[in-house]
Amino acid sequence: MPTQTVVLSESLEDYIEAIYHIITKKQVARSKDIATRLNISRASVTEALRTLSKKGLINYAPYEPITLTSIGKSTAEDVIFRHDALKGFFIEVLAIDPKTAEEGACRVEHAAPPEVIERMISFIDFLRVCPRGGDELLKGFADYCRHGTTRSNCDACVSTCTLQPKK
Repeated sequence: MPTQTVVLSESLEDYIEAIYHIITKKQVARSKDIATRLNISRASVTEALRTLSKKGLINYAPYEPITLTSIGKSTAEDVIFRHDALKGFFIEVLAIDPKTAEEGACRVEHAAPPEVIERMISFIDFLRVCPRGGDELLKGFADYCRHGTTRSNCDACVSTCTLQPKK
């Protein structure tokens, strides 16, 4: 996770995330690219760019290409990290379809404290290594969500898990 970031409003986080993705594709961002990506007016973009510039997150001058400062890049990477972690959790653990997971991650990424996201990542890691968990547990939960039943007898499954040698 990035080391130095700035706390931003939900709206400004969306801007910095959009700028990062545009720069990743095109090396620089322009206000029209940001407006298109976020589906907003260019006037709104201009105001946000001024604010991000005052916070030291972007290099901005009217009619010039926009680039991220090192702090801006770290801040954007933090927002993207939270987004990707949440989306992964929603898909892998909660068996939510990717489109809904994307929408949920966009909403929750701004509000979830870092400790919550870190714990979710640790939980996924734990499920993968726990002899009573692993990918089979995640697949079983996904089946349960889809069909309302488990794939097999839970008692039989647990007894085989506990008989496996520990690594």
